[in-house]
Amino acid sequence: MSEPKYPNIKVKLTGYNGNTYSVMGKVTKALQKNDVSKEIQDEFFREATSGDHNHVLQTCMKYVQVT
Repeated sequence: MSEPKYPNIKVKLTGYNGNTYSVMGKVTKALQKNDVSKEIQDEFFREATSGDHNHVLQTCMKYVQVT
């Protein structure tokens, strides 16, 4: 997989047993905390919700560094 759009933003999902919306919430909060624009946050949400749970995880890895 290629480098995420925001490699400096790290979100710990390893060992995290959250549901799909909880996972998206963690990434969205990390984007907000790092002053990523609302437009990009909305783009992330639209893309993440366009598929199943595995697609959500792939989208998270596309935007931030998942640890």
